[in-house]
Amino acid sequence: MTQLNVITEGLRFPEGPIAMADGSVLLVEIRRATLTRVDTDGSQEIVADFGDPASAGPNGAAIGPDGAVYVCNNGGMVWTRRGEWDIPMELRTGVTQTADYRTGSIDRVDLATGEITTLYTECDGQRLRSPNDLVFDSTGGFWFTDHGKTRAGEIDRCGVYYARPDGSSIRRSIFPLHQPNGIGLSPAGDTLYVAETPTGRLWAFEVVGPGELGEANPSRARNLANTLGLFDSLAVEADGTVVVAAIGDGLCLARPDGEVSFVAMPDPITTNVCFGGPDRTTAYVTLSAGGRLVSMEWTRPGLALAFES
Repeated sequence: MTQLNVITEGLRFPEGPIAMADGSVLLVEIRRATLTRVDTDGSQEIVADFGDPASAGPNGAAIGPDGAVYVCNNGGMVWTRRGEWDIPMELRTGVTQTADYRTGSIDRVDLATGEITTLYTECDGQRLRSPNDLVFDSTGGFWFTDHGKTRAGEIDRCGVYYARPDGSSIRRSIFPLHQPNGIGLSPAGDTLYVAETPTGRLWAFEVVGPGELGEANPSRARNLANTLGLFDSLAVEADGTVVVAAIGDGLCLARPDGEVSFVAMPDPITTNVCFGGPDRTTAYVTLSAGGRLVSMEWTRPGLALAFES
C-alpha cells in the first residue's frame, strides 16, 4: 500500500475535503455536524456548527466564486457506533432517515464569520432529500447530487441538480439515479461525472453549456466503471482520470482509456479524496469510519478546481 501520512485523528466521520493554499484542509464532520479546519500540525478548529446531527449533516463541500464554502446538507442521518467506527445507517434495517429529519439543503458558509445561510431546500416544490456532493463550473454555477434517504422498506429516487450560488435558480438535470453520490467535471468542463453508491457505477454525461447536458437520460450515459463495490465521492486528475472513493476497496481509478485499478486504504469506509500542494500531487483522503484525515504522494497532479487557489 502507498505510504500514508496521518494528519489528524478523532474526527467524526469526515468528508468533503478542500485543500487550502496555506496547507490546511477544510472538511466536514458529518457525525458532529461541523465544518472543520485541519491545520498542517493536525490541530482542528471548528469553522461552522450546523447544529443537531439528528437534523443537520454537512456532507460535500466546495469553494464558490465568492470565496465562501458551499455545503450539501443531508438533513441528518441515523448513526451506529461499532467499536471505534461511526457507520451512517441503522445496520439491521439500512435506515438513514432520522425521526427529527426536516429537509436537506444547500448552505453557504462565510469563512470569516462562520455564518451559515441556507440557499435551497426544494426544487419545483419538491424538497431536497439528502444533498451529498457538489462541483462548481467555470461560470460560477454548481452541480450537486441528491443521495436520498432510506426508511424502513423505502428508498428515495433522486438525481442531479444545477444551481446558482446566489439562491436565484435551481433545476433538476438528471433523474432518476440510484443514490447518486460523488460528482465532478472533466478538465475541459465538457463531461460531468456522477458516481452511484450501491451500484458501484461511474457515469459520464456530456455538458453542452452551463447547466445543460447533451443527454440527461442515465440509460444513455457512458459508463466509465461498473464495479461490485460501493462508490462514494470523487476527484479528477489533470489528465482526466477519475478517482472515486470506493467503500471497502479504497480508491478506484478510472482512466480515460477505460483501465480501472484500485489503491487500498486502511479503513472500511473511505469516502473522499482531494488534491493539494504546490503541484497538486498530494492526495488528501478521508477515512471516515475511523475518523482520520491522511495524505500521500500521488503519481499525477490533480485537477485545479474552478475557484480553489
